Amino acid sequence: MYIQAITLFPEMFAALTEYGVTGRALKQGLWRFDALNPRRFADNKLGYIDDRPFGGGPGMIMQAPPLQAALDAARQQAENAVTIYLSPQGKPLTHDMTVALAQQENLIVLCGRYEGIDERLFARNAIQEICIGDFVVSGGELPAMMLIDAVLRHRPQVLGDERSAQEDSFGNGLLDCPHYTRPVEFCGLGVPEVLLSGNHAAIAQWRLKQSLQRTRTRRPDLWERRSLTPQESRLLQEILSEQQDNSISEQEKT
Repeated sequence: MYIQAITLFPEMFAALTEYGVTGRALKQGLWRFDALNPRRFADNKLGYIDDRPFGGGPGMIMQAPPLQAALDAARQQAENAVTIYLSPQGKPLTHDMTVALAQQENLIVLCGRYEGIDERLFARNAIQEICIGDFVVSGGELPAMMLIDAVLRHRPQVLGDERSAQEDSFGNGLLDCPHYTRPVEFCGLGVPEVLLSGNHAAIAQWRLKQSLQRTRTRRPDLWERRSLTPQESRLLQEILSEQQDNSISEQEKT
């Protein structure tokens, strides 16, 4: 996969290209990366690529001409690349979207700054606007790195164990289950006995049950969209029965 970022701050992407899973995958040649600074395409000696908004208002707007030139240069290096702009006005990023984007071979990620970019850039180009959350940050670089990291996790061989991406939260439409490691006891807290049992079928069932419970209580929006399998329906009945028993026990204590 070849990813290009159009950004005023190429140095920020060192966090992605030099460290962790994505940095290791880059060194292994599992993906390629280039950053283009639109200042290279400015029509003035100082490299200004922003100006005041027509109609007045606070802040500055990134100009269309240098961004268009940067886009054209990126597309010359990768024909048929999917172009993405990180924006609060975009569609919320989801697990399914990252899986779909991972099937592409070429991505161009456009990182905005200031109050945004000239709207005419969207009129001239096929650009997908994507939002990583209902909040605003100072620029598109951090959201872009989050998107790229999420996408690369679904590329072959990027993760040490490809089951990690499949079993992460959202991989099967549920939140992930709790995890434990050594030591067996920490500050008086132990590890669920089933995880020490060596019974892989029982462990798998416990993990699924925990995922169901977490999703139901923490993300009701995901829960409402889920169609339960017969096994999940049975585990849900166990959860509800246990909750009822706990509620009765608490009432008896009072």
